[in-house]
Amino acid sequence: MKDLLEYLAKALVDNPDSVEVTSVEGEKSIILQLRVDPEDVGKVIGKKGRIAQAMRTLIKASATREGRNAIVEIID
Repeated sequence: MKDLLEYLAKALVDNPDSVEVTSVEGEKSIILQLRVDPEDVGKVIGKKGRIAQAMRTLIKASATREGRNAIVEIID
């Protein structure tokens, strides 16, 4: 899941070297924190949050296959 989120974010931004994903794991859930360059935050969020929601949906589907719950946080 972490690799998938990193791959998606790097494909969207102008500065892929500044993309960083950290994970905080619990028993049944995982929190993925996505950090990008402040100039790229808008590209990751998208109009009305559509891109961010799409990424959250993909990550949640991937987590469900593993029997877990995933939360994606975008941090600038």
